[in-house]
Amino acid sequence: MNTKAGRLKELLGVDDPIVLGPFGGVSSVGLTAAISESGGLGSHGLYGYQPERIAQTIREIRAETDRPFAVNLWLPTGGEVTPSDISLAPYSNAFAALFASVGLPLPEAPHSFLPDFQDQLDAVFEASPAVLSLVYGVPSASLLDAARSRGIRVIGAATTVDEAVALDASGVDAIVATGFEAAGHRVSFLRAPEDSLVGIFALVPQVVDAVSVPVIAAGGIADRRGVAAALALGADGVQVGTAFLRTRQSGASDAYRQAIGTVGEVGTVLTRAMSGRLSRGIANDAVTAIEASDMIAPFPAQNWLTAQFRIEAARLGRSELMSLWAGQAAPLTSMQDAQGVYQELRAGLGPEPGE
Repeated sequence: MNTKAGRLKELLGVDDPIVLGPFGGVSSVGLTAAISESGGLGSHGLYGYQPERIAQTIREIRAETDRPFAVNLWLPTGGEVTPSDISLAPYSNAFAALFASVGLPLPEAPHSFLPDFQDQLDAVFEASPAVLSLVYGVPSASLLDAARSRGIRVIGAATTVDEAVALDASGVDAIVATGFEAAGHRVSFLRAPEDSLVGIFALVPQVVDAVSVPVIAAGGIADRRGVAAALALGADGVQVGTAFLRTRQSGASDAYRQAIGTVGEVGTVLTRAMSGRLSRGIANDAVTAIEASDMIAPFPAQNWLTAQFRIEAARLGRSELMSLWAGQAAPLTSMQDAQGVYQELRAGLGPEPGE
């Protein structure tokens, strides 16, 4: 095994430098625990979770594993709109056909689009998981101090070298260098995400050269070849999302998992249609219709609004109306069992020293 990977293993208390990507709405307790039990770092996304749900989720994960795991939160950027900032009516009216197609009326505006971040953070600190991963910015000194006082490691995410340098200077414990190949939201925070599209082969070695903390490569990694390549580029470990998302242990619906299998034919796109923030996923009828309407509300209003029909679409197995986040390596995914994916990735680490 690459000897540099030992630095990340020691930091996180894991056997292998393999991190499960946090999925947000399609995370599952079972998959998080399974990756940790296998020897990696399981992760669970907490986007949109109220404090009570955060506490319950962490309790459920702990009931299934006593190994380290991570939970993920989105840092506020300051640009998020609230229901008092925006009228949803023009946007919901523009998407009326999408609501009607799943038999739903147009929704009323909620009291809030998102839980309070500090309340979420307090719930995480109270539960004290081994690792807190953060996206969309640099954590404050007070956040890092509070995490350290509880023995929580903090991982930041960067899409450019400048972002990685800013995270390193803040004192985070490790940095995920996420290439534009990755599924889901582009978590850029120093410049617009459209101006921060760096591929993993260019990004990782530059980040490795620029920072002092362990670097975790993410984006375009789905099998042993991707793991070996990431380590050859200087990464201390890897973060993998789409390959695990396709397994039966994830929180993705059958329709979602089947859609991932079509990426080889249809490809992926970068779009703001489903959430109001730039994200990589599979283009479908909802993405096409929303982009054609030229009516995309700012984040998180758009994400809340589309969620109202996406949830029902998932229940009905209507993948053409769901958020289908998937990375560019999706055509390399085929395994339905998380343990099989994990062992394939682990093979890319090479033999242990002395083997």
